[in-house]
Amino acid sequence: MIWNQAIVHLDMDAFFVNVHLLEHPEDKGKPIAVGGNPSGRGVVASASYEARQFGVHSAMPSSRALKLCPQIKFVRHNWGLIKETSAAVMEILEEFGPVEKMSVDEAYIDVSEQIDPETTALVMRERVKAATNCPASVGLAPSKLVAKIASDYDKPEGCTIILPGEEERFLAPLPVRAISGIGPATAARLAAFNIETCGQLAEFDYATLAGTFKNQAESLQRRARGIDTRKVVSDPGQSKSISQETTFNNDLDDKEYFYKKIREMADSLSGSLRRKNLVAHTVTLKVRWNDFTTFTRQRSVENGIDSQKDIERLAKVILDNFWDGEKLRLIGVGVSNLLEPTGRQLELFPDLDLTDYQ
Repeated sequence: MIWNQAIVHLDMDAFFVNVHLLEHPEDKGKPIAVGGNPSGRGVVASASYEARQFGVHSAMPSSRALKLCPQIKFVRHNWGLIKETSAAVMEILEEFGPVEKMSVDEAYIDVSEQIDPETTALVMRERVKAATNCPASVGLAPSKLVAKIASDYDKPEGCTIILPGEEERFLAPLPVRAISGIGPATAARLAAFNIETCGQLAEFDYATLAGTFKNQAESLQRRARGIDTRKVVSDPGQSKSISQETTFNNDLDDKEYFYKKIREMADSLSGSLRRKNLVAHTVTLKVRWNDFTTFTRQRSVENGIDSQKDIERLAKVILDNFWDGEKLRLIGVGVSNLLEPTGRQLELFPDLDLTDYQ
């Protein structure tokens, strides 16, 4: 099999829970939730598979988790051990190819240079488990979009391989919500056209779709077919991130207020970058819907930026490209891929294509 591009998405299974079990093996096999106090406005960060059998899942209010599973045990994060274990995972992944770390428990790895990407994906998963005693699932595909969906296809400890040319067939029976960026409101609008699966979305009449979704229609159909040209962007070594976020007292759908918060966060981030004499090559927008579903979207630019205006503009355009009017409870802006400037970008192009965001 010839792979022009082979990308693995590795996702640690119930990572925070399994890190907890490293120190507390006596909790193995019990319904466990890592997260906030259920008597307050706490949220489940990770749930064991025993807890998930009761309907408990990450981003769920802790109070709701307790009602679904009265015997559930809530535990706190051990951030020191989480970071240590995450670093060990990423160090292993770097042996297989360029790594784009997305969070402490997931990453993309470009294995295009490997002779046998299929075997590499399986070996990678086993190496991580042997070194950390924490399980992971992997998805291998020709694109980041499909690799991420594949890693979630057969959890826990799955290894799903989508060969070149099989992306659309793999996605066809899956619900449209499997595609990153399609939230509950967008799914509901698609359902009004009797579009429930990726296959139905891919084959739907484009003109009709564009009448409702405007410039998003093409991106929706491309992603439903598994078309994604993004590359793995490896950490250049110095790259860290700076971010800010705000949680609203009440769930909001006020776009102008979101713009205002983005402007404030962009101004603060710009100040931090200039004090550190750094420029950012990636801007990330994070949102949490009122059902606690959380997504991040990011866009990278070739020339580093550090101005409030550029960070704000990029974050706003990302918001405009995927937010569909549903109420939000949190919004955040971050900058990453930080380097010392070799030159200053005076202004971002106003017609920058932001449809291929993550």
